[in-house]
Amino acid sequence: MKCAHCGKSPDTRSCPSCQAETLKEGLYCHRCGVRLDPWVPSSNSTTEGEEDFSQRILCSDGTCIGVINEQGLCKICGKPYAGSP
Repeated sequence: MKCAHCGKSPDTRSCPSCQAETLKEGLYCHRCGVRLDPWVPSSNSTTEGEEDFSQRILCSDGTCIGVINEQGLCKICGKPYAGSP
């Protein structure tokens, strides 16, 4: 299974009913429609690029939904972090 936009392979798991490859965070199997148990990541597993949302800093621009990267710039709009209002 590959993403139609970027060509990367998403994280998958097997459907317990039909054994089809489904998205790891999917709620239903795309082949047989059975409801899947919620996927819960283990507390000690980290994926490359995974962010700790409790430590994120939101963009100080009131109209942007981005977060600040390690260089102090917003990942969406590119503006530097201006601090808390």
